[in-house]
Amino acid sequence: MTALPIYAVLPDLLAALRNGSNAVLVAPPGAGKTTAVAPALLDEPWCTGQVLLLSPRRLAARAAAERIAELLGEEPGGRVGYATRMDSKMSARTRLLVLTEGIFVRRIQDDPELAGVSAVLFDEVHERSLDSDFGLALALDAQGALRPDLRILPMSATLDGARFADLLGGAPVIESEGRIQPLDLHHIGRASEKRIEDEMAAAIRRALGEEAEGDLLAFLPGVAEIERTAERIEGAAAEVHRLHGSLDPAAQRAAIRPSRAGRRKVILATSIAETSLTIDGVRIVVDSGLARRPRYDRAAGVTRLVTERASQASATQRAGRAARQRPGVAYRLWEAAATAGMPPFDPPEILESDLSSLLLDCALWGVSDPASLRWLDPPPAPAVTEARKRLTLLDALDEDGRITAHGKALAKLPLSPRLAHMLVRAGKRGLGDVAADVAVLLGERGIGGQDTDLTLRRQRWRRESGKRAEAARAMARRWARLISPSETGSRQALPGSADHHVGLCLALAFPDRVAKRRSSDGADWASVGGRGFRLDPLSPLAREEWLAVGEVQGSAAGARILSAAPLSEADILTLFGHRVTEHRSVRFRAANGGVEALRERRLGAVRLSSGSDDRPDPEAVVAALTDGVRQGGLSLLPWSDAARSLRIRAAFAGIDALSDPMLIETLDDWLPPLLQGKRRLSDMDRSQLSGMLEGLIGWDAKQQLDRLAPPDFRSPAGSAHAIDYAAEGGPRVELRVQALFGLATHPTVGSARIPLVLSLTSPAGRPIQTTRDLPGFWAGNWRDVAKEMRGRYPRHPWPDDPAAASATLRTKKADARAKS
Repeated sequence: MTALPIYAVLPDLLAALRNGSNAVLVAPPGAGKTTAVAPALLDEPWCTGQVLLLSPRRLAARAAAERIAELLGEEPGGRVGYATRMDSKMSARTRLLVLTEGIFVRRIQDDPELAGVSAVLFDEVHERSLDSDFGLALALDAQGALRPDLRILPMSATLDGARFADLLGGAPVIESEGRIQPLDLHHIGRASEKRIEDEMAAAIRRALGEEAEGDLLAFLPGVAEIERTAERIEGAAAEVHRLHGSLDPAAQRAAIRPSRAGRRKVILATSIAETSLTIDGVRIVVDSGLARRPRYDRAAGVTRLVTERASQASATQRAGRAARQRPGVAYRLWEAAATAGMPPFDPPEILESDLSSLLLDCALWGVSDPASLRWLDPPPAPAVTEARKRLTLLDALDEDGRITAHGKALAKLPLSPRLAHMLVRAGKRGLGDVAADVAVLLGERGIGGQDTDLTLRRQRWRRESGKRAEAARAMARRWARLISPSETGSRQALPGSADHHVGLCLALAFPDRVAKRRSSDGADWASVGGRGFRLDPLSPLAREEWLAVGEVQGSAAGARILSAAPLSEADILTLFGHRVTEHRSVRFRAANGGVEALRERRLGAVRLSSGSDDRPDPEAVVAALTDGVRQGGLSLLPWSDAARSLRIRAAFAGIDALSDPMLIETLDDWLPPLLQGKRRLSDMDRSQLSGMLEGLIGWDAKQQLDRLAPPDFRSPAGSAHAIDYAAEGGPRVELRVQALFGLATHPTVGSARIPLVLSLTSPAGRPIQTTRDLPGFWAGNWRDVAKEMRGRYPRHPWPDDPAAASATLRTKKADARAKS
């Protein structure tokens, strides 16, 4: 033990904690900080209570406690104990307690003064887990307000001690040298088209062949890859052990301790073995370069496991496992040049996680705004806003962000807010034990198998033997007992069969993921929250109409269902009947210019039923018809000829009030009154539509319009003739040529004095001439036209000089009688 590098700086560390409440220890892996520092504090004068040593993982917490107890010649549970979610050993004698960060957060919430605690040590604080960051923030808050004598010591394996020192008010930084052993790195690469387990198995066999001694530690991204790699190296000249968080404690101990038979060992591990553990005998590491980490998909609203490249820091930690006790070698399944392309560090969880639990815990602490606490990296504001909305929907926070009585009940449970909400609400329906089972199944991967149907997994788990299955059942029983007896009731009052009890509990936890089948093969599902889910159509669940979905993986548009349970519509109405809304919609049908009215019942984004609405809201009908005109254009309206003419004249006169853009812009002002009581556009009163145009243009503009674009042309004969302002070639008037006798100038319209196109006809209305130059016509072609007219219509006057003649529409005799 005297060889541990940490002993060289222990005097400085102990002196710093005698002189102040805080210090920061930077010690590389292998220096001995986990096993040596906490015991050294127990004999300090100021240390009259417990020392809490926080560890990021259950396996590391248990292993650290067992190792420290062994070094003291004791068994765990005496002076040295540990507490994790599924396992604990402690007693009234325990002075050094190794616990996971999540357990510490619960403890300080229950007892903000940390009565009986002298020091809190945050091990591997550089990993920046959410619980570690939050636990440190709470400890600093408690120290500042209640416990100035409390010692706080973050211990980091990387050189970010200065940031922690600033956070702790300028605390001294104590740095220890690492125990450096020679380490050879072999970058052997891998074929990207091959499965990772095939490449890892080959690399493991190669390393065992090239290295004559020492155990081998292989890093793989997940449990599935570990199992497949184990199958491929079966028969190798070594014992094969798995090491991941889903194993029972006995299997984990066997993996990290020397072989009892004295054989070489191959340990296939996830990133759980990167830090905090010294695995005796390991001098060979094979690193896949991959890691599986939780990533919160804010668009999807779920946390999902993502397989990605490990960071450079992780790769360094993994390789260092081979040289903690003696010279070692690391085989890396990537090219040396690719290391620079790896991300330098894993991002802090607080920047990427669902912050619902954090926000609820802050509210329980009495802090509605997490930014008021001391953080190394403050929680992102958008993530806080999203978490606050979710907790408000769960009735855990009120509208002002303060914790409710229900929220306090949730915060005291060792579960996420969703699962805690499920446990409490299910307990009131007599399903507390089922909800506790569901919470365990969702939190402990692999229990009960990998079946998508959570009901089947629960049944299988209930029959399983083995320490891990029993430990999980014991944990479920503990959680069920956390609900007060008054919150449990008789299941006899529940609708549906017991087969749906798991689904009912899941629906309470994830009400937004209740989903209805939308394809005949059961592959596509629509959820209450509006997201689409995908399910293997060969799954028995594909035949169900409704599912309560627990875990999903993949993109927001079509996430794959990983766990679910069946529900009936009656179940859903029992749970969420108060959330069912009736939607009455009216939409425009361009085909007939009318509306279609529908009535439907919805739960969120899922339609429960629909049908025709015989009595639609009149205002909704008006709005739909108005929107139909807005989308389809003004041509859909039943304009009269007079109304069309008025609009054309206004356009000619340069008056915008009746233009298409202006009428569309003001559509909501003038059209709805004309649509009251109507179901089709064709039902509108045309005269009212024309009157509306008159009203829109106004008196002054009407006078301007009549002056610039009069509706009629008054001939010298006194007759009125409509002007066609839409005619090709310009405004046109059709009239008998005799009505223009006596007119020596050509008539014009508009401020630009545009000549009217005169379409001249015979007394019988047959066209004889079209002109824009009446004087030119009188002086030119008139002689020939008059000669022809005299032959065809001898009873009518056809003067040689029409500009000087009197206009008349009568025959010569009728004209003479009128004059006499």
